[in-house]
Order: sequence, then structure tokens, then C-alpha cells
Amino acid sequence: MAVWNSSVNAGVVIFACLAGVAAGQSPAVGLPALRQVVAAVPLYLDVSAPRDERVRDLISRMTLEEKTSQLVSVAPAIPRLQVPSYNYWTEGLHGIGMDGVATVFPQAIGCAASWNPTLVHGMADTISTEGRARYHEALRHDVHAQNEGLTVWSPNINIFRDPRWGRGQETYGEDPFLTSQMGFAFITGLQGDDPRYFKMLASSKHFAVHSGPEPTRHAIDIHVSRHDLEDTYLPAFRYTLTEAHAGSVMCAYNSINGEPACANSFLLQDSLRKSWGFKGYVVSDCGAITDVYGGHKYVKTLEQAASVSLRRGTDLDCDFSESEQQGYLDAVKSGALSEADVDHSLERIFSARFRLGMFDPPSMVTYAGIPYSENDSEPHRQEATKVAMQSMVLLKNDGTLPLRKGVKKIAVIGPLGDSVAALLGNYNGLPSRQTTVVDGIRREFPEAVVTYVPGTSLLRNPFIVPEVAFTTKDGRPGLTAEYFRNRDLSGEPETLRTDARIAFGFLADRLPPWAEAQGFAARWTGNFTSQDTGDYQFELKGEGGVRLWIDGIQRIDDWKESGGASRQPRTFTLHMVKGKPHAFKLEYLRLQSPSKLEFGRRLSSMMQLVGKRMGGETLQEAMAAVKSADIVVAAVGITAEIEGEEMSNEGLPPGFRGGDRTSLDLPQAEEDLIEAAGSAGKPLIVVLMNGSALSVNWASQHANAILEAWYPGEEGGTAIARTLSGANNPAGRLPVTFYRSVGDLPPFEDYDMENRTYRYYKGPVLYPFGFGLSYSTFRYSGMRLSSNDVEAGKPLGVDVSVENTSQVAGDEVAELYLDFPNQPGSPRLALRGFQRKTLAPGERTQLHFEISPRDLSWVKPDGKRILAAGTFHVFVGSGQPEEHTPGLRETFAIHGTLELPD
Repeated sequence: MAVWNSSVNAGVVIFACLAGVAAGQSPAVGLPALRQVVAAVPLYLDVSAPRDERVRDLISRMTLEEKTSQLVSVAPAIPRLQVPSYNYWTEGLHGIGMDGVATVFPQAIGCAASWNPTLVHGMADTISTEGRARYHEALRHDVHAQNEGLTVWSPNINIFRDPRWGRGQETYGEDPFLTSQMGFAFITGLQGDDPRYFKMLASSKHFAVHSGPEPTRHAIDIHVSRHDLEDTYLPAFRYTLTEAHAGSVMCAYNSINGEPACANSFLLQDSLRKSWGFKGYVVSDCGAITDVYGGHKYVKTLEQAASVSLRRGTDLDCDFSESEQQGYLDAVKSGALSEADVDHSLERIFSARFRLGMFDPPSMVTYAGIPYSENDSEPHRQEATKVAMQSMVLLKNDGTLPLRKGVKKIAVIGPLGDSVAALLGNYNGLPSRQTTVVDGIRREFPEAVVTYVPGTSLLRNPFIVPEVAFTTKDGRPGLTAEYFRNRDLSGEPETLRTDARIAFGFLADRLPPWAEAQGFAARWTGNFTSQDTGDYQFELKGEGGVRLWIDGIQRIDDWKESGGASRQPRTFTLHMVKGKPHAFKLEYLRLQSPSKLEFGRRLSSMMQLVGKRMGGETLQEAMAAVKSADIVVAAVGITAEIEGEEMSNEGLPPGFRGGDRTSLDLPQAEEDLIEAAGSAGKPLIVVLMNGSALSVNWASQHANAILEAWYPGEEGGTAIARTLSGANNPAGRLPVTFYRSVGDLPPFEDYDMENRTYRYYKGPVLYPFGFGLSYSTFRYSGMRLSSNDVEAGKPLGVDVSVENTSQVAGDEVAELYLDFPNQPGSPRLALRGFQRKTLAPGERTQLHFEISPRDLSWVKPDGKRILAAGTFHVFVGSGQPEEHTPGLRETFAIHGTLELPD
């Protein structure tokens, strides 16, 4: 339940009366009555009182057991104090996830490829709109589950130092400056601009020096120099906390220089609190406090791990067990922790909850009135399309793109042509509908015959049958859903509604609250239709009893009351004709509910209807389609099903291990497919979908065009197709380096930055950081510096003119780089500014860059950041300063010496 009640209403009366008295008006109630109200209202519910005083008052009223219960991320209610239960775990990396329907934007690495902080800021604002809408809808149903809160565990601002890391897709790339700017945009968009309340609260993660390998993350001790800390691994954290003012920080699993990240005195005390003045709270990565003793063996017991972590600055423990809570209580009782230590952490934690408006009446909270209809809305879908289009990076084009009008036959090959997983990436919600590559091409080229043949069984995994497949008997989207409190589906249903599809539990939709808590039986009826003609295999996944009829014929009968393994396969095949409906009826029984929801989530064992199209998975079938086509589009790459967070090795193809990669090449089946297609002599366009760099050496030499699309979100197919047609002029730039081979890289476990990323790598690459082509051409002229002689500690202004010299409107991304010749510890090159501008044919614009003293500095080998006398170069252009890159270069000198704070 929401915490505000009659006592809070009394607080509103106090607030209104005091406001009136301050304005010189008579109070709305008599002063004696006001004094009685004041006496009856606890200070923490008095909305007119300073927030810090309210927080301290609330904590002072808690018992020790209640206090320690609030130190874990699934915090129980304290009914006597009107404190509701709260789950701090909400994901929002590129849309609210991971439970329920939400708009899914491109994965973070794709957002970084837009090189457009304004776009990312707007996207984050939209994510927080949906998050707020879901939170208040959950409160209306007394739901306090994971991903229904306002504390978002995003963004991931770790530096993507090595392309083998499976979670690099969650980051903004390999450069600290680009990451800082994108992180700032995301955090300020998510947290809103209200001076009193956060819209949602962001968490910069994973603090710090965290970027694989995944299999060893719970025990690895990373030894890293002070230079690399200050030059590479910490700047984005510093910027997002001191400038964007993120409300929280998530500490990492790994150890750094001998101390676990969540008990690391240098990170949490010296840097975070002392040097940067951070006032928010620190939350552990999930299970990281257990790792302090179980993985790193830093201490011997859970009690000791809880104690050392909290004393060094980790306020909130992401864990779900009662033993974890008991560890903090035991630590206080044994004297390892003081109650004052606990109070100090609780002050930071509850200050955030007060700033989110959780203890104020909704009428006072700016964002409380956002309607649930904002979630997964059509305007947000259009915004997802816009972000996806701006994330497209054109890596190669011999003139084949954009495709000419009137193209007659297009063959789409590759396993990702109809893949939903390739759209969504990881840490995603579930859109109510999505546009795959082949869907988008068919819509964008309605007069062409578009044939899709995957050509390989690799990555051909089932996907959740989408909303567009279902209609009620009266023609509305979705299925008629009847929920019963009895096992035989008799009488009137307790809840009658329309459900979009069959997908419930983790990464899925919401049940009626009573059903979620108690168990239920249900019936879904309607029509089932395919968007394509073909043979399909379907499966009902999950626990509980099921009965399914298609066209009145029972296809599955596996009826039982409790959970556990199914007695028989729940699969069926069906030949479907495009647009032809099939009568659909599904009954479900789950009357045995768990004693409590696992991890504070909804029922994660609930079922999903998944399906995949059968056939077309041989190279020979793909080649038949290629030979009859005018244009070939190969949708290839990888998905978050094989690169991501700490995975089992079971079922992973060669080149992947535990979520990470051991090779940068395309999986061999896809490489064979595109090489065979290329041998047919037809124009070949390779569309890459992935979260990290790929060594597409053959395609770079032989394909006619290569489009990097990342994991482009729910409307990724639309964005790809519009880019192929020219309706979208690509202007994305690479936020990571594409290397020629994994052999060009240092060992993955080595965190030394020597010979890593564009800033320190000295060899040839396939495609450099900052690279991206356009259908337009641009020219730079008139570059001027505010001064060619700069005193240490003063900024540098740079002005330059950019002109669109083509007949095609397009965006140009102007990138500003500095080099630091002969400065010990400095990178060979460093991004220090960028602007994305839209220019009409022949249009010219003037750009201004202001380079701060900190951005003119570099880090010495001993880790000290310094401005010192010397000669430097600044370049502004379409990419890194290389021979054929449009742009201009100037020289300036710095005079004097100045050491900057960490």
C-alpha cells in the first residue's frame, strides 16, 4: 500500500497552513486545532519539515531488527511505521525491464553509436515516464515486486576495454569522454528536473574496474595501476556523480588491488566520499557481499562481510535471503558494527526514498499523475524508431545503398532476419509487438517480392509469440482471459480481461494480483493468426497444468495442479497461412503457490507460448533464394542468448565462453553463408546485429555494403529497412574499435590499458572508433582557436564551420580530438568533444566547442592529473585524424603547470 494516509493528510494540512501564514493569510484551521494536528503527526510524515530531519526521525523510531531488515534490496514492510515493503531492483538500461510490457529502445551500445546525448536524454526521460506509470499502477494493486520500483540500476558506465566482454553491450563503449557524456544525458533524463523530487533514481554501475571475464568475476582480484584508474576506469564515474548527480552507485563483484569492490577503501571512501563528495547511497551488485567471504575469501563469515562492507561504504545489500539480513543484525549484536553505522547507511537509503516522494501524498509529487497508458504507447514506439535510426552505422558502401526504387526481388538470408532476440539485447523489457528485419524490409519495399530463408539453424531459437498473432472473437487485439479461484474453471471468473498474449512471469506480463499471490485457474480464448505462410513449431514453457485446443482439436493435455516438470512435451506443429485465423483455447491451472515470491519477483515459473518457423535452415535453400533475387540482405551477427552476463557454457557455439567471446569472428555457419552468397555475384548487403565488435574481414573486402545495427530495439527492423532505402540517412559512429582479429589484443584478464582501445592501440584496425559513413558529404573550414597560447587552468574555445556539400540532407557528427605529444602517461589521442548536426543540401553551420581545463589535462604515470607546458594539437572532423578523414587541425601551447584533483 502507499504510505500516505490520514496522518500524511494531516501533514498536508500543516503544510498548507504554514504556507498560508507565510503569505500573510489566516490559517485554514484554528491555531489550537493546528497544534493538536502537529502533535499527532510524526515528524517524518510532516511534509513541511526538512527532508533530513524527517529521515532521521523515521530511523529513530525503528527497532534494531527493523533497521537491519532495511539494509537489503528486498526490504520488508514496517506496518506500525507505515513503511511499505520495497524492492530496490528495477532495471531501465534501454527501457523498463525485465518484467512486463515496456518500450524497448536500442541497447546501450547502440545508443552510444548515435553520438547524440540529447537523444539519449529524451529516451531516458521516456523510460522514467514508463517506470513512474508502472510504479503507481503497481501501488494501486498493492504490488511491491522487482521492476515495479523507482530505483533504477542503470546506466552501466564501465569502460568497454576489450570486445570479448559479453556485457560490453550494456555500456557506452570504450572511451571515457563519450561514456561520461552519454551517462550524464541518461541520468539527468531519468532523474528529471523537479527540484524537490526525483522522477526515478539512477545508479552508476559497476563501481569499478569491471569488464570481464564473466566466469571469474566473483573471485578475480584485478591489479590495476593508479594511472589507469584515474585515466580510464574512474573518469566516467566521477563525471556522472559530480556533474549529473546520480542518486546511487552500484559496486562491483570483483576485487581491485586486494580489496573487494564492495569493501574497497580506495574506491568507496577515498574516491567516492572524500574526493568526489558523493552523498547518495551505494548498493552492492547482487550477491557481492556474499562474495566478500565466499568468493574472495577476504573475511571468513557472512557477519564479517556485512560488517566490513557497510563500514567502508556499501549501504544496501542486493540479496534476498533472511540469512543476509541476519548477518547485519548479528554484526551489530557482536559489536562488529555499531547501530550508528547502520543509521548512517539508512539515512542515505531513506533520503533517496523521500526524494522519490514515497512518504508524501501523491498530490504533492510532480510525477505521480503519469497515467499507466503512457507505458508502451505509440509515441514511445515512434521514439524507439528514431533512436534506432540514429544508431545505425554504415561501415561500407560502394554505391549499392541506398537501394534504388523499384527493386523487384529481395532475398533476406541469415538467422537474425526474423529474430526477436537480436532486436532486444539483454536487460530488456518485452514489447507488445516488434518489427524484425524481414518485417521492416517488407513494409519499406511493398512492391518487391521479399523472400526470407535463414540458411542455418544457428541462433534459430524460439521466440515469444507476439501480440499481433492474437485477436479476440470480436476482432480486438489479444485474447479474452478469464481467471478463476477454483480448479475446474466453473462459475463466473474472478477477473475478466483481455491479455495481449501468453507470456507471464519473469520477462513477461502481469497476472491479476490475487492470482499471483494465491494461485488460480484460467482460460484464454480467441483467434491465432500468422503474418507469414509456413510450418511452425510451438511450445508451452513453464509449470502448472495446461490444456490447449486449436480449431477445436485438442493439441496438448497435461493437466495437473502443482508445479514441477511436465509429464510430456508441450509442443505442437501447425501449418499456417498468412492472415488465416485459427480458433485458440488454452486452459491453465496453478493452485499451488510458493510460500513467497522468489527474489521478490512475480511467479517466474508461469508459462509462455513460444514458437519458431520450421524449414529454410540449410545453405542450399538459402542459395536458391539468392540466385533468384536482385538484392541479397544478410542479417547476421550474434545475440544476447550467447553473449551476456555469466552464462552456462552449455549450448554455446565455438567462440563463446560463459557469456564472453573467445573469438571476434562471425560464427562459422554465418561466415559460410555470406561467403556462399557473395559467390553468386548478386549485390550483397551485410546487416550486423550484435553488442560488440566483429572481425568481419571477408565482408569488409567483398560485400557491397555493411550496416552495423547493434541490438536495435523493438523497431529495429523499421530502422534498418529505412536506412537501406535511404529514408534514413545513416550518421552513427562506432563507440568501439573493430579489430581485425582477437590475436591483436592483449590477454583478456589483463586490465593494463597499454595497446587497448583507440587511445592506446598502435596497430592497424578494421574500422576505427568514431568511424561511420553517410549518404551525404561534408566539408570543414574556418577553424579558429580562442587562443593559441593557453594558461594552465584556462579553457580553450574552438570554432569551425561545417557544410553539407551533397544533394542529400543528412546528419554530420563533428568529433574533436586532442593529442599530447611527448607527454608521459598521455594517450596517443583522446576525444574531447562532439556535436551531431542536421544539415540540408548546401547548408553550412558554425560549431563551437569549449574545452575545459580538465579536458585539456592528462594523467601522469603516477596517477596525478596535470596541466603542464607543452605543444598540443586539436583536430575537428568526421572521425579520428587520419589521411582521408574530412576535418581540420590546429596547434596550441599550454603555459604553466597545474595539478588537478582526483
